[in-house]
Amino acid sequence: MAKNLEITVLYDFYGDLLTEKQQEVIELYYNEDLSLAEIAALSGITRQGVRDSIKRAEGQLTEFEERLGLAQRFTEIKGKLDEISKNVFEIEQVNQRLCGSGEITQRAKAIARLTRGIAEL
Repeated sequence: MAKNLEITVLYDFYGDLLTEKQQEVIELYYNEDLSLAEIAALSGITRQGVRDSIKRAEGQLTEFEERLGLAQRFTEIKGKLDEISKNVFEIEQVNQRLCGSGEITQRAKAIARLTRGIAEL
């Protein structure tokens, strides 16, 4: 069974919405990188039961994302924050080259701080 690494991202967002058993098998399969046979031995269920549980959990995680879109929004916001940070850096560089305005430097640093603060949320 090929691993879909997007599931690990979805699990970070929606894992708490899964059953405890589904959380356990997703954790063991994706985060601990155990095989289906190893998970079956630990869980006391068949290899096919583990596979079915993983597939159901993956389906639910995908459905949560289709309905709520939190992971996609996060990715979009992170991309925009990265773009803002890049632009702040470029403003600082142009400012240093052209006029060295203390006010522009101060405001650019404030924007950079705010961007980092948002990214850390």
